[in-house]
Amino acid sequence: METFDYIVVGAGSAGCVVANRLTENTQHRVLVLEAGGTDRTFWIRVPIGYGRTFTDPKVNWMYEAQPDAGLNNRSAFWPRGKVMGGSGSINALVYMRGLPNDYDDWAAEGNAGWDWNSIKPIFSRIEDSGTVDGHSTGKLHVTDVSEMAHPLCKRYLQACDLLGYKFTKDFNGAHPEGVGIYRILTRHGFRESTSIRYLRPALSRPNLTLRTKVRVTRLTFEGQRVVGVIYRDAAGAQIEVRATRSVVLSGGAINSPQLLQLSGIGPKELLEKHQIPVVLNAPAVGRNLQDHLSISYFYRSKVPTLNNELASWLGKLKAGIRYVLTRTGPLSMSVNQGGGFIRSDANQPTPNLQLYFNPASYTTSLGLGRKLMNPDPFAAFLLSFNACRPTSRGHLEIQSADPWVAPAIYPNSLSTDKDIADVMAGIKLLRQLANAQPLAEIINGEILPGSEKQSDEELLEDFRARASTVYHPTCTCKMGPDPLTSVVDQRLRVHGIEGLRIIDASVFPTVTSGNTNAPTILVAEKGAQMLLEDVA
Repeated sequence: METFDYIVVGAGSAGCVVANRLTENTQHRVLVLEAGGTDRTFWIRVPIGYGRTFTDPKVNWMYEAQPDAGLNNRSAFWPRGKVMGGSGSINALVYMRGLPNDYDDWAAEGNAGWDWNSIKPIFSRIEDSGTVDGHSTGKLHVTDVSEMAHPLCKRYLQACDLLGYKFTKDFNGAHPEGVGIYRILTRHGFRESTSIRYLRPALSRPNLTLRTKVRVTRLTFEGQRVVGVIYRDAAGAQIEVRATRSVVLSGGAINSPQLLQLSGIGPKELLEKHQIPVVLNAPAVGRNLQDHLSISYFYRSKVPTLNNELASWLGKLKAGIRYVLTRTGPLSMSVNQGGGFIRSDANQPTPNLQLYFNPASYTTSLGLGRKLMNPDPFAAFLLSFNACRPTSRGHLEIQSADPWVAPAIYPNSLSTDKDIADVMAGIKLLRQLANAQPLAEIINGEILPGSEKQSDEELLEDFRARASTVYHPTCTCKMGPDPLTSVVDQRLRVHGIEGLRIIDASVFPTVTSGNTNAPTILVAEKGAQMLLEDVA
């Protein structure tokens, strides 16, 4: 049986970081096990390829949530990366640290060392350029694409200014509150990811082993200590490997709690239901699920939008030639170019809404699995928002002892009065922006939901009928001091189990205010540091 010092389950955004940092010490033998395959494909490397990988089962787990009562019993599509780089290889590229209060709230829940002042310096190990406060020593290139932003973005920013929302140059800088142009993870026009900048360089080290297209089916134990894992390779062979120091789960907010439950760590009643021997009754495994929920308002435009450039085959060809020759233009951008963090009213202690502005629209493909490669054949754009810090909590649980059966995901959307209040505030703000003169003078009608919908009841019903996840699932292995309500402690050790840590977005105590890829990478950097400190 093969033995390593560390086994990392998952080569996603977090696992790639952990693998790199652990193997910097050549004495540490590290095995990384990844269910997906290579990220060296055209549609992953080209930023606009997000529109295709979004529904590609070759690189995507393609999860479906259970019918959600808060969303008219609709079942939402939950894409997650099944490839080297994980969801960071198929996401929309926006790089967002989050707001300082996000991390101060983590610390306030009993997680010492996770406050903003403590974690802020870690971002300098991640980012290699582009932030207002001058961080330039890290691995991932954060690109300022404001010079390439579509001209309509200027009108969006002017409309925000009329409503009192001020411009910020960099959401990751000293003044993250406000509106502006999102920065993205690209380098020379190609997607940037932790697979490219952390994992691939580390693969040249003799102490790192990567195995792809393998499925870890369960953890192995000696008493209450995890000593290894069992996985199946691409040929179906069952293989057991051991870890002398630690197994690290970096499967993300869906796969990490699923593997815990399959291995006998989870709610006792659930495990017994599926005849899984209980190693540890851990009621919080799979609970506390949080996500961001968004809706888009679509508007016809009197002036050209990105649709005019990309809807036709000729337009796509021109954009493709520009990209090949210069690595610039719409194919090098994210789908949402503008955005912001704002307070819906003066009584909000911190920003409670995140905004998005996309100078394109996709209403003609809304019923086709949200394929984003073909914008509408007419000039249009969209405004969108999500609540920054929703309070609704869902959960997930295995449906079978069979590892190949996907877990059941229960989002439990809009289950608190605060979340509904934030939704209504966001809806009204989108209409206010559309009515502000810089946008109003070019709008030729609201496509969705349509100007006939005016009452609070109609608008809330429209939200329940059309809203979707922003693909930021977190918190299912929550960090905290109480084993009854959390899964890991402040050093990311699983309560009640030795030799096991979780380092991914599932450990967030609460979802951060913005996009979750950067905070996930932060958790990985800090988690890897903790692993090294604890064996020093």
